[in-house]
Amino acid sequence: MSEPNQYLATEKVGKLMGKYAVPCIISLLVGALYNIVDQIFIANADYLGSYGNAANTVVFPLTVVALAVAVMIGDGCCAFVSISLGKSDGNSAKKSVGNAVVMAVCSSLVLTALYLLFADQIIGMFGGTVNEETFRHSKEYFFYISLGIPFYMFGQAMNPIIRADGDPKFAMVSTLAGAVANIILDPIFIFAFHWGMRGAAVATVIGQIITAVLAIWYLLNMKLIRPAKADYSMDRKISGRTLLLGMTSFLSQISLVAAMAAINNMLRKYGALDAVFGQAQYAQIPMAVVGIVMKFFQIVISIVVGMAAGCIPVVGFNMGAGKKERVKELFTKLLIAEAVVGAVGFIFVEFFPQQLISLFGAANESVYYTEFALKSFRIYLCMIILACINKACFIFLQAMGKAAASTILSLIREVVFGVGFALLLPAFFGLDGVLYSMPTSDVLTFIAAVVLIVGTFKELNRKEGNAL
Repeated sequence: MSEPNQYLATEKVGKLMGKYAVPCIISLLVGALYNIVDQIFIANADYLGSYGNAANTVVFPLTVVALAVAVMIGDGCCAFVSISLGKSDGNSAKKSVGNAVVMAVCSSLVLTALYLLFADQIIGMFGGTVNEETFRHSKEYFFYISLGIPFYMFGQAMNPIIRADGDPKFAMVSTLAGAVANIILDPIFIFAFHWGMRGAAVATVIGQIITAVLAIWYLLNMKLIRPAKADYSMDRKISGRTLLLGMTSFLSQISLVAAMAAINNMLRKYGALDAVFGQAQYAQIPMAVVGIVMKFFQIVISIVVGMAAGCIPVVGFNMGAGKKERVKELFTKLLIAEAVVGAVGFIFVEFFPQQLISLFGAANESVYYTEFALKSFRIYLCMIILACINKACFIFLQAMGKAAASTILSLIREVVFGVGFALLLPAFFGLDGVLYSMPTSDVLTFIAAVVLIVGTFKELNRKEGNAL
């Protein structure tokens, strides 16, 4: 079974990065565009404006919860399968895929039920009660998005599994097909049908259904890993290892939700104390603006994570096959590429924030909206280069099978620093303190990442020396 994948141990590292990373980048970018496209069309609809933007920001982290569970299952399965194929253990690879499918379906149904039952309370937790209009839009958008959660999670979980099966192009095409449908339907539903937030949500769900249907088709026609009926029976050891390998992906996403909950609530709390944003008609602006900034950041991080996650099959296979030098070479090339992406992102946020803001309907908003948006882009993302490098380190450690080190690093960045500074800094700097939380977290995380990565490669060197 592993013979078709032997080229992962012999092909030039740079060529493999291109083959696996580019489709993954496109897949993640397209996935990110679901929410971003919704927000762009919402922002440019006069009857929605910043209220709709704020509602989109409220609901966004709740879709990230679903994504967190999906990528934990999918990325964990991808890493497990790749390592298993490197060891020529095809049976474990098939079992992991079967178990992953079951976990994705069951968890999505549970999450959908929870969302529908506790919608009002959940929306309130993420700042949706900043004013009545924002709450109304949030509730409408959230209801329809919740109905699409099972399709969304299945498609996202299967995407890395399809890559592990040796077909990154199909993974890309399946995601792209759904996103294109969303882009076509959004303006029709929002502007022509005048469906508002419901229209944006329904367009998104239709796109997610298309991606899920294509993923089901691929599951029934896999190339290397063809799970049999027995492989769908849950195996505690294999499912546990799969989830452990995917824990970094989960924490990276779920802790973003915790950080966004903290940020949204701090924006609401300290915005209410501001002379301008304390007024009811402007109360939604800080939340809407920071949501836009985070959407741009999501685009950059999709490229960064796509490069790193696309390399998971290559790294896992070579680790399983004992080819450590190729792993080191891949890591070096990956860090250089990630730093370049971060540098390009830095140029945009520091020198062209006005152009970025204009995409999200700034022309229809007050001068307070524009001024706060400019400041938010320049402060919140000033350390975007380090953020890109940090994300690469998280995922690379995961691909190497270093689940504990990867999990620790992710927890430090997203929970200890991400949530901690979002809650702490506003007490000293007011509303601006929320903006300082991101760069402060990235600087300190970079230091921790260097320590962990150096330690990991020293361990590899020791093992190679002992083997000789």
